[in-house]
Amino acid sequence: MAAPRGQTDDAFLGGRLTIRQPKEGYRAGLDAVMLGASVPARIGDSICDVGSGVGTAALCLAARVRGLTVTAVEIDETLAALARANAERNPVSEGFTVVVADVWKKPRTLPRQHFHHVLTNPPFYDIARGTRAPASGKARATSAHAHDLVAWLRFARALVRPQGTLTAILPPDQIPRALEALSPDGQGTELLPLWPKPGVPAKRIIVRTRMNSRKPLVLHAGLVLHQPTGEPTPEAEAVLRRAEALFT
Repeated sequence: MAAPRGQTDDAFLGGRLTIRQPKEGYRAGLDAVMLGASVPARIGDSICDVGSGVGTAALCLAARVRGLTVTAVEIDETLAALARANAERNPVSEGFTVVVADVWKKPRTLPRQHFHHVLTNPPFYDIARGTRAPASGKARATSAHAHDLVAWLRFARALVRPQGTLTAILPPDQIPRALEALSPDGQGTELLPLWPKPGVPAKRIIVRTRMNSRKPLVLHAGLVLHQPTGEPTPEAEAVLRRAEALFT
């Protein structure tokens, strides 16, 4: 069935998933796939995707690890409805619930210290340092004040049960704020840069923190996404098309 006007059907994970999303505004892509690939979930775990959009990252994770129970949190009712529809079209989890809620208001409907793993692609562009996206939906999905990012990540952290993990994808300049929110001394935190090409600075970094861990901060070698020719590297292809884990 063709997508309604204003929407597209997009294949993810080599066609394992078909995601319907708005044609304009914020659109899920590589960031969502890499985020879902970075969560160390196991069969039967409970997952919360904070700021889920149309559900792409959570569904990519659920396609890789079966038997998950997923709660997707999204403020935009249109995107939330698409997340529900995408979960129905791609039945890869034991249960997929969508909660329409404003993360900034710290909704009490979401239980604290409950989920094995929380993942989030938060609004990370600092409004004070640049121009918001012209489309209001995209601006809300991608932009916030610096202190709001800290509050967002602290709320997401509060949802994770002891020994669980919180995984986020951020640009390098927001890593100090992520550490402030998740683990000021870096304990329990792993950083994995995503290099666009060899010799090119990373534009995104995966940040993963395990609750109550005393292990020192780890900076991984990272993943090179594209060869000098522009084609995906074999390592990136393994994640993007074969649904392999980015790191365990």
